[in-house]
Amino acid sequence: MTGIPVEGKRLRTGVPALMALAAALFVSVSAQAVPGEAYTRPGMADLGLPFSEAVRAGDMLYLSGQIGAAPGSLDVVAGGIGPETRQVMENIGAVLAHFGADYGDIVKCTVMLADMSDWPAFNEIYKGYFGAGPYPARSAFGAAGLALGAHVELECMAHVPEEAGGTSAP
Repeated sequence: MTGIPVEGKRLRTGVPALMALAAALFVSVSAQAVPGEAYTRPGMADLGLPFSEAVRAGDMLYLSGQIGAAPGSLDVVAGGIGPETRQVMENIGAVLAHFGADYGDIVKCTVMLADMSDWPAFNEIYKGYFGAGPYPARSAFGAAGLALGAHVELECMAHVPEEAGGTSAP
């Protein structure tokens, strides 16, 4: 018999065994609540989107990608990359503030642009939210399409020590 030895027994291997293991892991993981504290701003929660705007796990805060939609709306602000970038940054600032954090606590961002030629305009606005720096680590890439026809989406991670006084209100 082929397999993986475990405590004197051999576990069966192959596609059926891997499928069974994957199914068991999926059921186990999906039955658990999101670890840490999940948060979505009240107006956004009413939209019924299938994700949290942020999840805190220990001292790390993971923010979902934000697009330039006004709070409580699925409508991207008009005017293109400039107004959208400002709205994205304001949305991120509002989520950070819930946890007693600000832009200086961000350690990593991922930028998605519908048109890479918007990169200089995005950067000009983005850097204004961080003053003279230091800036977070960052990646940027072009996307064939973003949610709701947005020009930009920004996802961030922040270091927010629990003793910093962040709230745990919903």
